[in-house]
Amino acid sequence: RSVVDLLSADYTFVNERLAEHYGIPGIYGNRFRRVTLNDERGGLLGHGSLLTVTSYPNRTSPVLRGKWVLENALGTPPPAPPADVPPLPDRGEGGQPATVRELMEQHRANPVCAGCHAPMDPLGFALENFDAIGRWRTLTDGFAPIDASGSFPDGTTFDGVTGLKQAILGRSDQFVRTLTEKLLTYGLG
Repeated sequence: RSVVDLLSADYTFVNERLAEHYGIPGIYGNRFRRVTLNDERGGLLGHGSLLTVTSYPNRTSPVLRGKWVLENALGTPPPAPPADVPPLPDRGEGGQPATVRELMEQHRANPVCAGCHAPMDPLGFALENFDAIGRWRTLTDGFAPIDASGSFPDGTTFDGVTGLKQAILGRSDQFVRTLTEKLLTYGLG
């Protein structure tokens, strides 16, 4: 099979417990079996393990998720953050509830922060329909519809995980080269 199937697969392997986590009905028992999925869940970008490791314990992180995509799917890691990065505020302006996207927009208002976040955040926003442990959701923190749109610095736009997968597949040579480098690095220790 082609390595780009790691992004574009419309199937996964689940047992009852994982199927329940993913919201897939009709799977019973401990035996793992192949099941066909919708576009949102299929491929690496819909795996709960990846989505959990790129989140904080109490919320998603478009920054961690975007950084993962840049490093591991596109081979273009962002620069290291400066030592004095302030933490993301818990609330929006005036103490009002705010989405992670709104909080990140406040953070990017600082031009020093915007330079690093511009290529990362949109990739992470495309994965915001997945909560901190990879379950599908349509509202962020139960109060606001999720805006999962974004764009690459070259202007290529995408919406949600399906759009992001298609945008990366449009750069499949870059994905294949990055995967090959990662596997060679692993193989050589």
